Amino acid sequence: MITKNRMLPGVSGLIILMLVSCSLLAQEEKELKPVTRTYAITNVNVVQAPGRKMDMATVLIKDGLIVSVGKGISIPGDAIVIKADSMFMYAGFIDGLSRVGVARPKEEPSRDRVKDPGNPTPERAGITPQNDVRYSLNPSDKSVEDLRNIGFTVAQVAPYGNLLPGQSSIILLSGKSIDQMVLVSNASLYSELSGANNVYPNTTMAVMAKWRELYRQASQAKSYQSLYASNRNGLERPASDRVLEAFYPVIDQKMPVVFKSEKMLESHRILSLKNDLGFNLTLGEVKEGWPLISKIKASGAKVFLALDLPEEVKKEEKKDDKKTDKKADSTKTKEVAKPKTAADLEKEALEKRKAEAIANYTSQASAFAKAGVPFGFSTLTAKPKDIPANLRRMISAGLSEDAALAALTTTPAQLLGLSDRLGTVDAGKMANLVISDKSYFNEKSKVRYVFVDGTMYKMEVKEEKKSDPNAKVEIEGSWSTVTQTPQGSNDGKATFKKEGSSYKGTVSGGRLPSPVDMTSVTLEGNKLSYSYSLSFGGNSIKVDVEVTVEGDTFKGSASIGARGSFSIEGTKNPKN
Repeated sequence: MITKNRMLPGVSGLIILMLVSCSLLAQEEKELKPVTRTYAITNVNVVQAPGRKMDMATVLIKDGLIVSVGKGISIPGDAIVIKADSMFMYAGFIDGLSRVGVARPKEEPSRDRVKDPGNPTPERAGITPQNDVRYSLNPSDKSVEDLRNIGFTVAQVAPYGNLLPGQSSIILLSGKSIDQMVLVSNASLYSELSGANNVYPNTTMAVMAKWRELYRQASQAKSYQSLYASNRNGLERPASDRVLEAFYPVIDQKMPVVFKSEKMLESHRILSLKNDLGFNLTLGEVKEGWPLISKIKASGAKVFLALDLPEEVKKEEKKDDKKTDKKADSTKTKEVAKPKTAADLEKEALEKRKAEAIANYTSQASAFAKAGVPFGFSTLTAKPKDIPANLRRMISAGLSEDAALAALTTTPAQLLGLSDRLGTVDAGKMANLVISDKSYFNEKSKVRYVFVDGTMYKMEVKEEKKSDPNAKVEIEGSWSTVTQTPQGSNDGKATFKKEGSSYKGTVSGGRLPSPVDMTSVTLEGNKLSYSYSLSFGGNSIKVDVEVTVEGDTFKGSASIGARGSFSIEGTKNPKN
């Protein structure tokens, strides 16, 4: 509940009230821009840092900073008072590696054939370390709102591309312009062990060789430039090279290199590069780091673990596969278990290995915490809607709530050099805060307010239509669908066919040249979920749809990876 701390007298108060009302109508409902930047959040349980909590306190914010935290605080007359009523407050979460708000480059339908594939231009090879991600930021991108709505307020964002796409920035998840968003520019050099298509380097080994070559060339160029600067007489002027010059702050260890490192073998190879060349390393989006924990710890590399987890294995009801052996005595029936075939045994072994792999992914954060390796989290491939549940899965797998909170707040603040202004709820820090109605890690918790640099965002908590697991609905047939995207409405068609007790389906229409098969269809009561994959420029993009069916209509959302989720509605078409 929000109240103003003083009454507006007479006509002047009415005029101000009208002006405020007009202002609010002229902007998005979720972003409030009041006449004051002073807020008092009262009766709130403040988790100032992991293991440090103050119950039923007041937090005073003014001009984007936390002024005071405690009890019995005097509230200024111009403050907007938020009665938190036993809600929970945390420091705003920090994303260690992301592409939130970064505009994806347009797909190039075709590229001209390179005359010399072994010696392409740096741009064609994906070598553009001088590029600045700031020129690709879009403050109005929906991904910014989606990530902010679950409590994130700051993110280190990297450009799209392979090998050496450019330099990252640390941004605020707020602001109407790029300059308002950027907190730290040129924060790191971003890199991937992925090669270019049809030109050198296009294999992992070639990428590593090219990385070493560029680094050593840059070291030589930098040394010669220093020599020339000290005594120009008789020396040839050094040539300017933007690619090599982008390595200079890395060589001076003033800028780290952030490598995307999902696979164990990738991490192993990246650590070898670090050992050979000596640069400061950050491993981002780590998904298979548990076998290398000791090696990572010894290297001193900074770590951001992926918040993307594989889907949990659904436990299916075991069906007794038995056959009836009728004997001469018709009154007796003997049931004999059917022997398992080689295919059955192979399937069981495969499912066991899959379950073990998922368990390792899920318990990875706990393993790093137990080994004493500081880590934050990254959302490079995670869907925002899945992140709270994935955090709870990590906690169920052994990660303490305090360790999870540290990985969202204090540790990434320290790893990114932001501890002096972010990471805890203390006086003097930036007013980056998240307020939830229950403990954030409670399954039923919902984020109610987020503050970014003192700007308040109030979440609309809608009553979600609960699915009925006992409902009987029929989805077989064709459905006309409408998906709302930032580019407008997208019409399509979903067709379902029943086969035994399960369903199969296709998606067509819109911009699809031909129908696409659904990879999975699940109907539980009136809750319908289906997935399919789209291919663009050699890349596969998975789309997950989850809707609630009511008669001949359904409503829900379609999630497209890190691009966010969009509302979708469907209407069943009459049978011909």
